[in-house]
This record gives sequence, structure tokens and C-alpha cells, in this order.
Amino acid sequence: MKQFSVKIEVKLKPVVLDPQGKAVLNALGGLGFSEVSDARVGKVVELTMEGESAEEVSGKADEMCRRLLSNPVIEDSSVEVVEKQDA
Repeated sequence: MKQFSVKIEVKLKPVVLDPQGKAVLNALGGLGFSEVSDARVGKVVELTMEGESAEEVSGKADEMCRRLLSNPVIEDSSVEVVEKQDA
């Protein structure tokens, strides 16, 4: 079995209001960062997984997103898989 680093990003879909992102945008403006025109807040989940291939691990990570890590009705998720090299 090989080891893989898996990075999963979960973000609200663009059509879903993001009150936390709005609060960040307002706070940044209050701190003088007027060049910021939009902010969206999401989450990142980092995993170390074992598997035969990156494709297998990516498929399992996609399933984890559908079943636990994201709400597919209001969130989009993306998965990045990188094989760990022996040290």
C-alpha cells in the first residue's frame, strides 16, 4: 500500500449567502483593506490515507465528502491527492 496526502476543500456554492464571509469582508474594510471586494469562507480537511492508487484514494475522499464532510446541496468540494514520497 502507498501513502497519500489528501487535501479536501469545502466551500459554499456561489449562490448561497455566506454571512461569515460578509463579516470578514466588513472587518477587512474596517481595518483599511478597501481593495478587498469579496470574501468567502470555507474549510480545509487534510488527511493521510493508504491505497493502491491516487484514483482509488480520490474516489474514497469523494465518498467521504458526500457522506460526511460536505453538504452537497449548499457546498462544493474539491479533492487533491498527492502520493507521499519515502523520506
